[in-house]
Amino acid sequence: MALRTAGRKLSFDVLRHREDDHNAAVPINRAESDPTQTTTTQKSRKQRRNKKKKGQKLLESSFVKGADPCSSVEDSRTLNSDSVTSDPHFPLQNGNACNGFELGARKFYSTGSVTLVEEEENAASVCTGPATGFNFGELRQRAVNSGSSEDLANSAAVAVDGGGKDDGGAKASPTEKPKLMNENDRNGGVAKLETVESLDWRHVMVEDPNYVFLVDKSPLSYFLEEMHNGNSLRSTTTLGNEKERERVYDTIFRLPWRCELLIDVGCFVCFDSFLSLLTIMPTRIMMTVWKLLKTRQFKRLSAMELSDFGCFLIMSCGVILLQQTDISLIYHMIRGQGTIKLYVVYNVLEIFDKLCQSFNGDVLQTFFHSAEGLASCPPESMRFWIWRFIADESLAIAASIVHSFILLAQAITLSTCIVAHNNALFALLVSNNFAEIKSNVFKRYSRDNVHSLVYFDSIERFHISAFILFVLAQNILEAEGPWFESFLSNVLLVYVCEMIIDIIKHSFIAKFNDIKPTTYSEFLEDLCKQTLNMQTEGVKKNLTFVPLAPASVVIRVLTPVFAVNIPPNPLPWRLFWILLFTAITYVMLTSLKVLVGLGLQKHATWYVNRRRKHHLHAD
Repeated sequence: MALRTAGRKLSFDVLRHREDDHNAAVPINRAESDPTQTTTTQKSRKQRRNKKKKGQKLLESSFVKGADPCSSVEDSRTLNSDSVTSDPHFPLQNGNACNGFELGARKFYSTGSVTLVEEEENAASVCTGPATGFNFGELRQRAVNSGSSEDLANSAAVAVDGGGKDDGGAKASPTEKPKLMNENDRNGGVAKLETVESLDWRHVMVEDPNYVFLVDKSPLSYFLEEMHNGNSLRSTTTLGNEKERERVYDTIFRLPWRCELLIDVGCFVCFDSFLSLLTIMPTRIMMTVWKLLKTRQFKRLSAMELSDFGCFLIMSCGVILLQQTDISLIYHMIRGQGTIKLYVVYNVLEIFDKLCQSFNGDVLQTFFHSAEGLASCPPESMRFWIWRFIADESLAIAASIVHSFILLAQAITLSTCIVAHNNALFALLVSNNFAEIKSNVFKRYSRDNVHSLVYFDSIERFHISAFILFVLAQNILEAEGPWFESFLSNVLLVYVCEMIIDIIKHSFIAKFNDIKPTTYSEFLEDLCKQTLNMQTEGVKKNLTFVPLAPASVVIRVLTPVFAVNIPPNPLPWRLFWILLFTAITYVMLTSLKVLVGLGLQKHATWYVNRRRKHHLHAD
């Protein structure tokens, strides 16, 4: 506002280049009309306006015709020598002196009131003056008109293709022709040329052969081109290699065999632990009691003896409470539900079974730790360890009873589906197994998670065997007519479906998580070391199975079968038959325990030695 009231106008700013300091900032020289410069010559407004018009005509004629703005001697006289400093190193334009300078890849021309900024090919540098702080971004060729803020007119800005060649003058690209807009633009009073930011589409197609329009092809040519392009599925598939082939055959052949072998061995390990609970533990308890009665001296029990007595108490409480349960009532309550509710109930019970199995393992470990503390504690802390042992024993009894009822309800549900004649068993197997695939296959698993998942499948396989034994006992007690053939067919269907689903699940888990079949062989090696009581690296590699709840269910189910076969004799004879059946059962279970245990020991020894030789050959 101060400049306007003084009757003066801002002149054009010109950039100056210095030879001695290339890193110096480009100063801005003000025109003579600037009141801050006292040494400039005063000119009349009319003369400057005439010079502006002449410079504008010279610029427009050079842009339109492709001529050089400095080629005319007569027009070069209009240069304002007072406001522009000529660079002696700047090249002449057609023999005429043209004020300007070079800055990197850009050239600056000044024709009095007009300054032309030219950018060479592929120039995209940025010049920032350290002194003034000006930031010259990506510059293009443009003509800048100087003048006052009142009558800024007759100026133009030209955008030229950056890929064009520079011939020393400001020539427009032949592929684009600038179009003049109105000379007096109301927005600032500047006449602009229409700027074409994007190149012509046909020009892009000529330069880049990748842009090909299918509309330019005939249907016949397109079809023939597709016929000669090789594989018809090349757009949606990729060329495989030897690694992909190995992955396919691992998924189909190698991994299913190793996975099923691992699950079966784990199931037999669970069965061996179950038989130990029914044979080894009662034998050791009887030997401990006989020792106490023989010596008639009470000594502190060892940790192993305390653990045996605690487990026997847990199992006895579970059997006594399950004996008070009316199985027929629960059976009819579950049978009265629809097919959909049956497999919903079974899935819910299976989830709680897995939760209780994991929790009971931790509770039993805590109980064994308390037994060791009570067996080795000093006399002054005996009271503390006794109460701690009782608390852990109570918690283990409660957890085992809850797990026993869950397993009993699950066995009754499976028995209801097998006995039903409306394909309830098939619906149960389909819903349960495919829900298991959906919930496990499409998740990310680590090596340890897959290891734990295999152990859960082994425990589940053993629980299904216990449920089948329950169904067999119920059929012996209540079935009428020929039932054994249908029972065998249903049992075979259950086992085959479970085996297929486990194979599919682990095969695709291994495929999606890039797990090799040899990993399952390493899992089996860890299980064999656990069978041989060899130390492993971590607790996660151990199979944790608590057979207390399944043993309570099996004893509860088999007790009525034995009771039915006892002859109705007087009490002494009934006791005799009870002891006889108990001895026969014990001998049978002990023989089975010996066979299973020796078989596992032999297989574990053979497999560990085989893996050891394999590692030696690999090294």
